[in-house]
Amino acid sequence: MTYQVALLPGAARSVKKLPPEGKRRVQAMIELLATDPRPPTARKLIARPEWRVRSGDYRVLYRIEDERLTIVVVDAGHRRSVYEDRR
Repeated sequence: MTYQVALLPGAARSVKKLPPEGKRRVQAMIELLATDPRPPTARKLIARPEWRVRSGDYRVLYRIEDERLTIVVVDAGHRRSVYEDRR
């Protein structure tokens, strides 16, 4: 069962701005989420409805919509900035 992956516009901008090494890591994580939305390293965030998966200093925050088989990437980037509230 493969999930569709959708990036919110802000997440797509964040990925574009990353350095080449960070962009490779984040894109690889996003591709893996399509086949396994809850990998062993993923964690459900406590105060938010998103999940988090990490690779080195980079994080991908995403929501899982099981009924639509969709992964919505909310944000991606370096760990020091990815958790900031951008409302």
